[in-house]
Amino acid sequence: MAATTATTTAVAVLRDWRGWPDVLGALWRRSLRFRTLAITLLLTSTAILITCVTMALVIQNDLFESRKNQALEDARRSIDQAQTTLDSAALGDNPAALQELWDSVQEDLGRNSTAEGLAGFRVNDEVAGPLNGFTAGLSANFISPALRNRVIEFDDWQSWQSAGIDLGGRTVPGVIVGQQLQVPEAGPFAIYFAYDFADADSTLTFVQRTLWIAGIGLVAIVAVISSIVLRLVSTPIVEAAETSARLASGDLGVRIDVHGEDEIATLGRSFNAMADSIEAQIKELGELSLVQQRFVSDVSHELRTPLTTIRLAADMLNDQREEFDPTTARTTELLHTQVQRFETLLSDLLEISRYDAGSVQLELEATSLAHLAEDIIEQMQPLADGRGSELRLVAPGGYSPVDMDPRRVRRVLRNLIGNAIEHGEGRPIVVTVDSNQHAVAAGVRDFGLGMDPADAERVFDRFWRADPSRQRTIGGTGLGLSIALGDATLHGGTLAVWSELGVGTNFVLTIPRGAVLDGPSPIPVEPQEPLAGMGDATQPIQLADLPAELFDRGSLE
Repeated sequence: MAATTATTTAVAVLRDWRGWPDVLGALWRRSLRFRTLAITLLLTSTAILITCVTMALVIQNDLFESRKNQALEDARRSIDQAQTTLDSAALGDNPAALQELWDSVQEDLGRNSTAEGLAGFRVNDEVAGPLNGFTAGLSANFISPALRNRVIEFDDWQSWQSAGIDLGGRTVPGVIVGQQLQVPEAGPFAIYFAYDFADADSTLTFVQRTLWIAGIGLVAIVAVISSIVLRLVSTPIVEAAETSARLASGDLGVRIDVHGEDEIATLGRSFNAMADSIEAQIKELGELSLVQQRFVSDVSHELRTPLTTIRLAADMLNDQREEFDPTTARTTELLHTQVQRFETLLSDLLEISRYDAGSVQLELEATSLAHLAEDIIEQMQPLADGRGSELRLVAPGGYSPVDMDPRRVRRVLRNLIGNAIEHGEGRPIVVTVDSNQHAVAAGVRDFGLGMDPADAERVFDRFWRADPSRQRTIGGTGLGLSIALGDATLHGGTLAVWSELGVGTNFVLTIPRGAVLDGPSPIPVEPQEPLAGMGDATQPIQLADLPAELFDRGSLE
């Protein structure tokens, strides 16, 4: 079944040739073995191609030159013998003897040369002579005018040209050699010899075919050798990459199998040593972290009992502070405030220790984020009034219930709004609630001092403050934003921040409708609208005044 599926997939890939560039591009980017093999084959093929072409051209030139020189030597020897025969003949004034001598010379030319064709023509055709030209297997049509002119112009030189020669109705490659022959009583004749180079052409074709076959065979051999060598070299590298990926994913016990004593083996031993060191350090850090978590948890629990006693005593003193003198009354008030802050800090430390230990569980309920935001705004309104800030709610969505832990979401909103009040410089604070098909979100925007990007990246760090010299004025512990980020992550959502110096800060809490957030947040992190011009649209919405059927149909979403 698996083989059938693989075959079907391979056939589909071969048929879909338009997807080959993408497949090859992915292989080129992801596979070192494929990239190295492709480069090796490309360079090897180029080198073999250049070598084969060069050798073919050299062999072709050598074969042609050798065969041409043989033809020229053969033609010269035949002409020299014929000229000797003509010069030694004593003809007198006998036309018949001249014709007989001419016929004999024609036979000697054909017998003494290896030419496939022969022809002779008077150099001066305009003047009538006692002898006529002849053709023996070489038609005048194969002799070019350029060759004729060279033979006529240079009476003691050989001239030649490459030409196709007709042999038995088929044209084969060859050369035609021309030279003058001085005939007594008749004047000069242009003698042409046609030499067949078909055997040289066949030899050249065989050599070229052999070179190409050898070149392709060499490329195939190089491909096989390269593949074997690359497999030997790249397999340990691939194993190292896979092992390092497993190590990075948390499998600390994975190691590379080491064989031999070469460089790859040295790399494997070094990697294993590094993995042993990392595993030991991580275990040590894990044990230290457990000790720290246990210490924080134990200290927090142990402090609860004396703190409860101190808080009760502080509450009693604070209730009776009007009976004390002003100095003692102020001291009692400060003690009560700091004890409350200490209790809050202990609660936050316990919560942080639970997050570190991974023991936090959500108590999910179907809850309207808009309702939560309105409740928190109502609770925080006195604090905002005391700082001169106006709380405004913009809620175009977020009314339908979504599964969330309302206690934790309330804590996040309370923390964000409290930070906005503390750093808002008495300016209005806008709380936005909206939703889409993926999630519900709440944004808290202030128009205070703001932060630079470097500070904004660290705003969720524990006990971190953008300005260390600035004291907290509403009792924060420095752990609120870190806990808020943990609450958002626990819901599968996000808590993002945007801030700019002199402009303000915007926090956006996004809670998915499902287990994970698989779409954009309904509220952008970077604000899209300024405060000015909102008018009454940002006043808190009384949900009780909205028609009940809207909630039933989910129209507000």
